[in-house]
Amino acid sequence: MITAVSESLPIRWGIIGAGGIATTVADDIGLSDGSVVGAVASRDGARASEFAARHGAARSYRSYDDLVDDDEIDVVYVATTHPNHRAHALLAINAGKPVLIEKPVCLNARHAREVFEAAERRKVFAMEAMWMRTNPLIRRARELIDDGVIGEVRGLRNEFGLGHPFDAAHRLYDLHNGGGALLDLGVYPVTFAYLFLGRPDEVRTFGTLASTGVDDAVAMQWLYGSEPRAQLWCSLSIDAPNEAAILGTGGWIAFAAPAFRPRGLVVHNRDTHYGIDDLLAGQGHGYGSEIAEVERCLRAGLLESPLVPHADTIAVLELLDRARADLGVRYPSE
Repeated sequence: MITAVSESLPIRWGIIGAGGIATTVADDIGLSDGSVVGAVASRDGARASEFAARHGAARSYRSYDDLVDDDEIDVVYVATTHPNHRAHALLAINAGKPVLIEKPVCLNARHAREVFEAAERRKVFAMEAMWMRTNPLIRRARELIDDGVIGEVRGLRNEFGLGHPFDAAHRLYDLHNGGGALLDLGVYPVTFAYLFLGRPDEVRTFGTLASTGVDDAVAMQWLYGSEPRAQLWCSLSIDAPNEAAILGTGGWIAFAAPAFRPRGLVVHNRDTHYGIDDLLAGQGHGYGSEIAEVERCLRAGLLESPLVPHADTIAVLELLDRARADLGVRYPSE
C-alpha cells in the first residue's frame, strides 16, 4: 500500500479535530515549505469551516469518514482527545492513510499495539506525535552522550508540573476523558528517561489522586540493577520549573526549560563548559522538526520513523500503564 510522496509535491495534511493542539500544529504546518493543510474535520461544522479558513485549507468536513476518504489528503493528523485516538487512527489506517497521532498515541499499550499492527498490515506510515524525540537539541544531546562527552550516564532527572488548579469539569481532571498527570505530562519525562537510559529493571511509583480519580502528582524512581538512575515527576496542580539534567561520570548536560521542548543546552565536563542555543528559535511553536520528520518518512516510503519507533512508543505506554496500575487509576473505556 505504501507509496512514496513525490519530492516535487507538498504533503497534504488532513486534520481530525479542531481544538488547541490542532491549531498549534497547523500553524507550524503552514510554515513548512514541504507541507500544506488540505482539509480539517470536526463534528462541529462551523468550527471546522472557521479552522479551514484560518489555515488555508481547501475543504472542511463534519464527518471524519469523509476526511479519511479524501483522495487529496496524503497524511492524517489525529488531534482529538486521548480516548478517541485509537478509533480515529484506525479509521484513517483502514482507509489507507498514513497517520500522525497526538501523544499519547492511545490510552494504553494494548491499544497502541493494535494501531501499529493495523498500520503494518495496511502498509501505511504511523507515528506518535512525540515532538520531543525529533527536537534537534534532544538529538544533539544524544550525539554528545554517544561521543562520551560526559562519560557514562549514571542518572537523570526530569519534571513537568503544569500548575492547573483542580477543576472537575476540565479534561485534565476527567477520568472518562483520559485525564491525569501521567498521560498528559508524565509521558514526556518517561519518554526522556527511556530515550537516554532504556527500560528500567524496577520502577517505584508514588502519587496522589484528585477527587475525580485521576492521578494528580506522580513521582517515579527508576532502578537499573540496584542503582537508582532516573528521578521523574509530574503534576497537574503543582507548577514547576520543568527542567531536566543528565548526569555522567565525567560531566552533565542541563536542558533549559521547558525540558520537553528545550530552549538550550548547557554542557559541562572536566575540560569545558559551554551552551548550545535553541535550534528552533523563531520557527513557530517548535513542531517543525516533527512535521519535517513526517515529510521525510513519507517521501522515503517508510512505515515508521527511526526517531519515534513503534516499539519505543509501546514501551513507554507499558511503563505508564504500570504506573497507573500502581496508583489505582483505570479509564472506563479500557
